[in-house]
Amino acid sequence: MATVIDGSASVTINSGAVLGITSGTAVASTSGTSIDFTGIPNWVKRITVMLVGVSTNGSSDPILRLGTSGGIESTSYAGSVTTNYGTNAGSYTQSISTGFDAVYDWGSTEAIAGQYIVSLVGSNVWVCTWAFGHTNGNRTQFGGGTKTLSGTLDRIRFTTANGTDTFDAGSINIMYEG
Repeated sequence: MATVIDGSASVTINSGAVLGITSGTAVASTSGTSIDFTGIPNWVKRITVMLVGVSTNGSSDPILRLGTSGGIESTSYAGSVTTNYGTNAGSYTQSISTGFDAVYDWGSTEAIAGQYIVSLVGSNVWVCTWAFGHTNGNRTQFGGGTKTLSGTLDRIRFTTANGTDTFDAGSINIMYEG
């Protein structure tokens, strides 16, 4: 049995899933060492994490990590991220293992805009693709990876690889769907 909400594209299924896109509330990334989005419903199949003008005060790569009710997981990610530098300047690739690195070769004067798309394959296996452009330079970043969680995803964290650099500009938001 499904319930159609009049005047909306949303449909509620018996499982409690809501079809359509649910948007979070944008969070300023102007302080702190991490930004968490918690309470993600268990029916979610895809999450989009959007960053606008995000910057930090250090040189540790910005990174997205997934988590369960047991906490944020910081090991057993697999994949890679590539940086492309301006015209004929080259590109560099590195593997990932502790999260989905937004940027390879980050610096404290960098600022990025773009998004991660995290999708459930099944059995707590998630895949992620991402693309970012530097809002203050001519570099692009893109990557892809996977993570098998120990349980059902209910949170994500955007932080830096060292966990100590502080955010100093921009904003972050999420959207999710079933």
